[in-house]
Amino acid sequence: MASAKSPTHRHCTVDLQGLSPLEALGEKFAQQVDPFGIATSLANAQIAWWLHPQEMARVAMGLSGDALALQAHILRRAWGLPSEDVVTPDPGDARFSDPVWAEAPTWDILKETYLAITHRLQDMYFETPGQSDKERRRAAFWLRKWLNAMAPTNFFWTNPVAMRKFAASHGDSLAQGCRNFLADLRAGNIRMVDEDAFTVGKDLATTAGQVVFRNRLVEVIQYSPSTDQVRAMPLVIFPPWINKFYILDLNAKKSLVKYLVDQGFTVFLASWKNPTPDMADVTFDNYLEEGYQKVIEAATAIAKVPQVHAVGYCIGGTGLTAYLAWANRRYGDPAKVPVAHWSTFTTLTDFAHPGDIEVFLDEGAVEWLEKKMSQQGYLDGKDMASSFRMLRSNSLIWHYWVHSYLYGEPLPPFDVLFWNSDTTRMPMAMHSYYLREMYLKNNLVKKDAIALAGESIDMECIVQPLFAVTAEDDHIAPWKQCFHIRRHIPAPMRFVLSTSGHILGIINPPVDPPKRAYWMADASRGEGSDSWKERAPRHAGSWWPAWIEWLDERCGEQVAPPKSHRSYPALEKAPGTYVLEH
Repeated sequence: MASAKSPTHRHCTVDLQGLSPLEALGEKFAQQVDPFGIATSLANAQIAWWLHPQEMARVAMGLSGDALALQAHILRRAWGLPSEDVVTPDPGDARFSDPVWAEAPTWDILKETYLAITHRLQDMYFETPGQSDKERRRAAFWLRKWLNAMAPTNFFWTNPVAMRKFAASHGDSLAQGCRNFLADLRAGNIRMVDEDAFTVGKDLATTAGQVVFRNRLVEVIQYSPSTDQVRAMPLVIFPPWINKFYILDLNAKKSLVKYLVDQGFTVFLASWKNPTPDMADVTFDNYLEEGYQKVIEAATAIAKVPQVHAVGYCIGGTGLTAYLAWANRRYGDPAKVPVAHWSTFTTLTDFAHPGDIEVFLDEGAVEWLEKKMSQQGYLDGKDMASSFRMLRSNSLIWHYWVHSYLYGEPLPPFDVLFWNSDTTRMPMAMHSYYLREMYLKNNLVKKDAIALAGESIDMECIVQPLFAVTAEDDHIAPWKQCFHIRRHIPAPMRFVLSTSGHILGIINPPVDPPKRAYWMADASRGEGSDSWKERAPRHAGSWWPAWIEWLDERCGEQVAPPKSHRSYPALEKAPGTYVLEH
C-alpha cells in the first residue's frame, strides 16, 4: 500500500490564478498614479491599433486624404483664392468664432490643421478595433480632453484675439490675466464666477418662507403663499444633495419655487445639510428615513392631507424613486403611500449607460475615491465639480482659461455659475453606496437587488403617476437613459424633453418671445425613446405651464392656505441655515 505524501513535501508550482509580478505592478500603478485609467486607456487603444494592421492602413488612407485636401486648401488660401474649409467647427464650438479665424489665411490654416487632426484622431479612437464600446469611449474621451487642452486658442502666441487685445490695451489685458491667474492659484481652481458677486438670502434664494423642521440631514422650508387660495395637495421638492437647493430659487424671474407659489401651490422644499467629517457613517438609508420620510411627514401634517405630490431633481429624483419603491413595499396599499404622484427632473434610475461620467467610474476609481473619503469622512464637492467640468472642458474650463488669463476679462456675475461653484460634500458611507450600487452594479432597477431601511427595493411596485422632465443636451443625465425608467415602472408616465442642458433645460421660465422648446407626450410601456420622440409634438416655450396643467388635474380643489402647526413651528426665515454652510 502506497504511503501518503508528507504534508511537508513541496513542488515548485506556478500560481495561474494570482497576478503576475508585472500585472501586480500595473495594478499598483493604476491605483496610485492613474486611478481613472487615463494613461491605461490610451495605451490600450494604441496597442489595439498595432495589433490590427489592416484597420490601421485604412485609417492611414483616410489621414492621407485629409492631408491632400488640407494641402490644397492651404495653397488656395496662400494665393488669396477662395476655398471652402476642409473641416468646420461643431455648431457649439465657440473657440474659432472670431472672424479672424476665417478671414486671415495664416490663422485659417492653423485652425483647419488643428481641426482636421482632431476630428480624424477622435474618429479613430471611437473605432478602435478589438475593444468594447466602453473601452473605446473612455480612450476617445481622454484623447479629446488632451486635444482640447492643446487647442491653439489656449496659447497666447497662437491666439490672434489675445494678441489683438494685448496690442489694443498696451499690454494691460495680459497683465490683468496674470493677476487673474494668481488669484485662481490662491483659490486652487480656475474660477468661473466672482465669489462675491451674490449673497444667498439677499440676491439669491429670496422667495419668502420659513424653516419649519430641522434634523441632522435636512431643513424643511415651507414657502409663504402669494394667493388667497391654494391647491389642497402640497408639492414637496427634493433637490440634489450634491448641490445647494437655490438653483430652484435663483431670483424672482428664474425661480421655479416662486412660479409654483404664484400659481397657487403650497410648496415645501428639502434643504440638505452640508456634511461634516463626523457624518462619515451617514448612509443612503439615513437619507431615505431622516430625509425623504421626515420631509413628507412634515408636509402632510402641516397641510392636513394624507398625500403630497413629490418632486425630485437629478440625484434627488433618484432618491425619490428609491423612496417610492420602499414606501410601496412598506405601506402595501398605494392609497396609504404618502405620495399620490410625482415628478422627476433630469433623473437617472437605470445606470447602464450613464453618459460620459462613466469614464470616471470603475472599480479602481471607486476604490481610490473610497480611500480618499476615508481620510476626510466625505467627498469634497470640489472634486465632483471638477469631474463635471471635465465632461465639458472647452466650455467649462478652457473658455475661462482663455477669457480670464489671455484676455484679462473680469469674471462674469452669473447666478447659475455662482450656484455651480457653491459646492457641497457627500458623506463617505452614503456616497460609496451610491457609486457602487447605482453606477457600478445598476442595482436600483434590479428586483430585490438592494434593501433600504428594511425593505427590498423593486421599482415594479411604483404605481403612482409620473411626470418626467429631461433635457436634450444633458451631459450628466442623458435623456435617452432617463427615458429607461419607462421600462421599470408600471405607473402612467408623461415624458417631457426640453431643449438645452442639465440646468437650463429645467430652470426654464416662460418668456416672450420663447427662448426654448420642448417635446411632450405620454410614454407607453415598452416604447423606445426614439419612437417616442418621433410621435411627441414639439411646443415652443417653457414646459412649466404644461406641468401646471398636469398638476391642476391631480392636486385637488382650492382651499385656504395651511395654518401654522404647533408641531412644526417656524424656526427661522428662509433660506435657513444649512444652505449657508461651507
